[in-house]
Amino acid sequence: MSDQIRVRFAPSPTGSVHIGNIRAAVFNWLFARHEGGKFLLRIEDTDLARSTKEAVDKVLDAMAWLGLDYDEPVVYQTHNAADHLAAVERLLSTGHAYKAVKESVDPATGERKSGEVVLFRMPREGRIEYDDLVKGHMRKKAEDTQDFVIVRSDGSPVFHVANVVDDIKQGVTHIVRGDDHVENTFKHVKIFEALGAPVPKYAHLPMIVNAQGKPYSKRDGAAFVGDFKERGFLPEALFNFLALLGWAPGDDREIMTRKELVEAFSFERCKSSPARFDLKKLLWMNGEYIAAQPPDVFKAELSARLAAAGLPSAPLGCGLDELVPPVQIRTKTLSDLPGNCEYFFREDIAYDPAAVEKRLHAPGAKERLLAFADAFAAMPDFSAETTEALVRAEAEKPTPDGKPVGMGALVHPIRVAVSGRTEGPGLFEMLALLGRDRVVRRLRAAASL
Repeated sequence: MSDQIRVRFAPSPTGSVHIGNIRAAVFNWLFARHEGGKFLLRIEDTDLARSTKEAVDKVLDAMAWLGLDYDEPVVYQTHNAADHLAAVERLLSTGHAYKAVKESVDPATGERKSGEVVLFRMPREGRIEYDDLVKGHMRKKAEDTQDFVIVRSDGSPVFHVANVVDDIKQGVTHIVRGDDHVENTFKHVKIFEALGAPVPKYAHLPMIVNAQGKPYSKRDGAAFVGDFKERGFLPEALFNFLALLGWAPGDDREIMTRKELVEAFSFERCKSSPARFDLKKLLWMNGEYIAAQPPDVFKAELSARLAAAGLPSAPLGCGLDELVPPVQIRTKTLSDLPGNCEYFFREDIAYDPAAVEKRLHAPGAKERLLAFADAFAAMPDFSAETTEALVRAEAEKPTPDGKPVGMGALVHPIRVAVSGRTEGPGLFEMLALLGRDRVVRRLRAAASL
């Protein structure tokens, strides 16, 4: 047997791919690449009712999107059924397993029926122990364990034995998976030993939790890889983010290339405490990756999304090349496009009702919008620099109580008036791109809302 490290990602394709599962794939991949080992993919498709081609394709698509390339052909667990049953026969012959009749309830009819199953015999004395690369030394009293089914009454092998036999067959040296499998590992260690096979090294990754410390789920927002892709997250950003869920490089780096992640990765820096899924951090990180895209790549994405939304290909008042830099640097997800810059492409802009109430219905807002419309219309030079100078001068003027008006009282109403939104490119750059006449018209129209 070669000393080369061999790890596997072994998902059960029963639906969409949860970020907790794909995070395990990321850590397996990073470890294999760091050590110069092999990263394997095994589809554990024994749940025939749920392991459809569509479900398998979702796994393969998620891995391809995230760049999780594997080094050997995909193994499908159902193809190894004969090996699983042969291993069970060995366990029966050595006394490590036995047959018994068990009663069960048919979930469809509620009818009670009995059938012969095969159970694995757990030890009755001593301890079951293994060293975990993340959680440290793990032990359990044998008396706290119970025998468990490895072949159902219909003759099909259970996950526990199939999983171990496949790991032996694939020569897996390290098993990296979520810590929800810790209890399974005590069982699997004994199966490895009973089959006379070396026990792989284990690394159980911390659970991913929400802000309340509960397991992260669909209720917390996007929870499946497909959700993030659909929402316009870049695969490089999601990969980077997932790599930092339960692991850190040991310095202050957060934005890291795949090469940097591979070079830095080790289980010594994995955490055993739950990893909190911080969506704000992911949005920030995705925005950083979008901002770093070549402008022509972002421009192509923006153009495609404009066309899909039925908007013109060219913005009002400026060229698309002029618009790309200020929009690109403010975009957090690609699904924000074209919504966050729609007002550059149509005259009939949509106003955020909450923003109108807060900013345009504030005391004195209407009068200020009309005054700025007149001032902008009279400016000999309308640019980002001149409009900023004018607004700053007005912001320094005193109110009746002697305090300066302040930039906030002016910038926010102007932004909502000309864009309908509370966020976007720098206000004065936005005004220059929209053009004097359009800005003046929108200011006057907004004053009557």
